Amino acid sequence: MAALKNIKKLPENLINRIAAGEVVERPASVIKELVENSIDAGATHVSIITAKGGKDLMRVSDNGSGMDEGNLKLCVERHATSKLSGDQLDRISSLGFRGEALASIGSVAQLSVKSRPHNQDAGLMIEVTGGKISQPGPVSMNKGTIVEVKNLFAKVPARLKFLKGDRAENSAITDIIKRLAMANPSVHFILEGGDRQTSNWPGQTGPDAQKSRLGQIIGSEFINNSVILANERHKIVVTGMAGLPTFTRANSMMQFFFVNGRAVRDKVLIGAIRAAYGDFIFRGRFPVVAIFVDIDPGEVDVNVHPAKTELRFRDAGAVRSAVIAATGLALNEAGYRASSQLSKSTFSSFKSSPNQNQNRSEFSDYSNSAQFTRGPQTSDLEIDGLREPSARYEEPPQENYSDFALGAARAQIFENYIIAQSKNAMIMIDQHAAHERLVYEKFKAELARGNVASQIQLIPQIIELNEDECAALEEISDDLDRLGLGVEKFGPRAIAVRNVPALLGDSDVGALIHDLVDGIKELAGTSALNERMEAIIGTMACHGSVRSGRVLSVLEMNALLREMETTNHSGQCIHGRPTYVELKLNDIERLFGRG
Repeated sequence: MAALKNIKKLPENLINRIAAGEVVERPASVIKELVENSIDAGATHVSIITAKGGKDLMRVSDNGSGMDEGNLKLCVERHATSKLSGDQLDRISSLGFRGEALASIGSVAQLSVKSRPHNQDAGLMIEVTGGKISQPGPVSMNKGTIVEVKNLFAKVPARLKFLKGDRAENSAITDIIKRLAMANPSVHFILEGGDRQTSNWPGQTGPDAQKSRLGQIIGSEFINNSVILANERHKIVVTGMAGLPTFTRANSMMQFFFVNGRAVRDKVLIGAIRAAYGDFIFRGRFPVVAIFVDIDPGEVDVNVHPAKTELRFRDAGAVRSAVIAATGLALNEAGYRASSQLSKSTFSSFKSSPNQNQNRSEFSDYSNSAQFTRGPQTSDLEIDGLREPSARYEEPPQENYSDFALGAARAQIFENYIIAQSKNAMIMIDQHAAHERLVYEKFKAELARGNVASQIQLIPQIIELNEDECAALEEISDDLDRLGLGVEKFGPRAIAVRNVPALLGDSDVGALIHDLVDGIKELAGTSALNERMEAIIGTMACHGSVRSGRVLSVLEMNALLREMETTNHSGQCIHGRPTYVELKLNDIERLFGRG
């Protein structure tokens, strides 16, 4: 009990600094609170200026309703807000709490608030320094509000040292503004600063306002490869746009979710999209979506997290069902269906090779020999021939490959699957998945010997990216050079590709660059060089492999099979999927009632 004698009430400035720790995590957190205040004030034009990633300066100006002297004094006090009526904490329809945020910000930075209501001829300014609030004084300004934050965490060094570099903080701010702009298409947003490229997104109006704003933020490619969502279920309205199943990215960073105008990251919504696309896309790929959910405010709790990026639904099942229904309906109306499944009886007759994940010495189980040898007339075949045009099918050569583990190629079906015959089995090979593994192993082998061979582009390819993506590629340019990919900045929002790995042939360089950028984002913060290099090699291998739809000659198909037999881990692609399955002769006979 003796220790209880030391209990004392904390001073007001320390209380504010503790509260700030819950709301003000980094400059982007401040920007989010300030811009949400502007939106709640009815602004149609919001300008954001930052310096040094927001650490030195953040200025948010708007043409909203403004505040008179009484409201200006209250806005920097704790537990003061204009956004709640009574005690209705369970029915929040605004984006935030003006007073709570400003009081917290003022305790860890120099804060000034200038405001002029539309019915006043002049404005007033109030300042907060070290938690001390000045008296309002006159200031000349346009109608609206200007909030300026300087030297964030300057007197809280323990917090300051945890901030990232200027570029990373700028990127976080940009991401926040993009999401706020998507949720508020009628508002004109300008984001600028001496250390960033200016972003200018004019307000959009009319029935296509949301679509136009998404085009501004995500890009026209998304608009051209997506379907519009508009459906209501369980009194939950779901709108937005969802990318076609063929329009995917390597991570989920291009998935945007909004609930009652608030950008969120919610497991229920993420899971709903995963379920909606479950029958359409491959594992490891993520659809690009912008999903807007409008629901009765009383059915959702937005106070789960101080930053209000997480929430809790009263009926999560209904929300999940509504999102799945809206997305599925839109995809179905576009004519895209899940591929049909093999019947259970047929599927059960197929099985992956028990040794598909092993090295080449263990392929001997199939050929009753210690190791594989190349068949006649295949020693001179180069796997690079898979990248050359093939205009016709050919009759199988007379050489006998049936003694090899993967047998002799007999046909190609659906322009992606090779049918081969060994002594006692039929084998089906996924040509893209198999070649992907082969190219991946070749990349690794060349890298182990030194740099990967490259070929110079006669005309450098220019790929448009945003400034953060350009910067990310610049940071790993040395690694890319080792892998035969030469890139350099070409203006503020583009890169020039001057040489590509010889292993890639005539691959789509633009698609490769976009997937590389996605992979870099996903590995942000990792210090493991090997992990990053393997991810880059994997992406390149995918783009350098023979594609589905590529017609192969019999010689090319057999060359691929022989290459697989002498390549480690060729039984599975780099994503973990099997590269081939086999159906034993006795299984085939049982299918026809002969066994």
